[in-house]
Amino acid sequence: MHTISKIHPISFIKGMSTALELTNKGISKHHLETAIISYSIAQQLQLSQTSLQTLLYAALLHDIGAASNWEEKHLIMHNDHQDSIFNHAESGYRILKDCRHLNVLSIPIRYHHDRIAGGNPSGLRGQDIPLLSRIIHIADRIDVLIDANDHIFNQRNKILDYISDSNIFDIDLIKVVKHLAKTESFWLDIVNSSYQNEFLSDLDFLGKLMFNNDELIEIAEVFSKIVDETSPYTASHSKNVAVVSSSLAKIYGYNDEEIKMFYLAGLLHDLGKLAVPNEILTIPGKLTEKEFDLIKQHPYYSFRILKQIEGFTTIATWVSQHHELLDASGYPFGLKNDKISLGARIITVADIFCALSEDRPYRNGLSVEQILQTMTMMALENKIDSKLVNYICLNADMILNLITKKVIPPFLKKQC
Repeated sequence: MHTISKIHPISFIKGMSTALELTNKGISKHHLETAIISYSIAQQLQLSQTSLQTLLYAALLHDIGAASNWEEKHLIMHNDHQDSIFNHAESGYRILKDCRHLNVLSIPIRYHHDRIAGGNPSGLRGQDIPLLSRIIHIADRIDVLIDANDHIFNQRNKILDYISDSNIFDIDLIKVVKHLAKTESFWLDIVNSSYQNEFLSDLDFLGKLMFNNDELIEIAEVFSKIVDETSPYTASHSKNVAVVSSSLAKIYGYNDEEIKMFYLAGLLHDLGKLAVPNEILTIPGKLTEKEFDLIKQHPYYSFRILKQIEGFTTIATWVSQHHELLDASGYPFGLKNDKISLGARIITVADIFCALSEDRPYRNGLSVEQILQTMTMMALENKIDSKLVNYICLNADMILNLITKKVIPPFLKKQC
């Protein structure tokens, strides 16, 4: 197995930014386009390398506070003059402020909707609002105003009229944007998919530090919490799956670095659920076929997001297959038997064990005896790996103790 040694920060942040773009219709480009606009402004202002890096990372993650709330997502795209638009900015700040490797982004994100004339919940106005926040604000609003169904050139004047309001935006940034807007390339770069891919590739120059496995785990835990907030019934699900997956990997004989990969995979296995509306995840009864179809897309999107991260091919494969079943009745690829990797089988049984132990809108969490009975039957029906189910049965009390008492496995304590 190829283990992860070092990952470039932008590679991981690009992947997580894509996760924030998930909708029930696919992947949008709002964060990426906001970053492109922010970059053009920053170039005109000749920001330092450090400020530029912080700006672009913050732009790529600026709506992180709304990722798990579909109602909030709608508000920030359609309701920018109401005080409710500040909610997700504050949430984004709270999510990132205690993460050692991303806390520098928390301040620009916290104030990225503050209006230059004041009247903001923060109490800030004018130049007291951080410059990077002011840049993201005007870039964000430019992108929101773009209608994908109309040619960008037909929209220039309307957008410029809107961002000319000096009560909302920094007058100096308005001047910068109006200068940039004189060139066709400024507008075309925002919407050109070819340039968007090139832009992301060029960002590799940002940052000299590389993330190791332990640092990736810390950041992944931030995103796992966001995913789990999509439903009140999954408050610790991703962390639980990470703990159980890595515990099983330890029992199976994987080495320390491989075990960390299982922990990472567990944390990120449901990343694609950000594409599923909250109300579907909390339905108390049986889902309709259309509703279940939306659920079934989540491992596919988890796969596509994680696969684009340098060095994550193995993890992406495990995650993509964690709803595949040995009899080919799973999804999204319909794989069978040995076509399903061992890593995926481990995450599958960990996911099932955790899901059965947790409350759901249609039932309470099951007892250990009920969980083992259910999983044993699934193994007999050739749906999940019987050897792994046997490991679960032999270690059920220990595993349940880890997740119910929030105990970090001894072999991960130094890392997490």
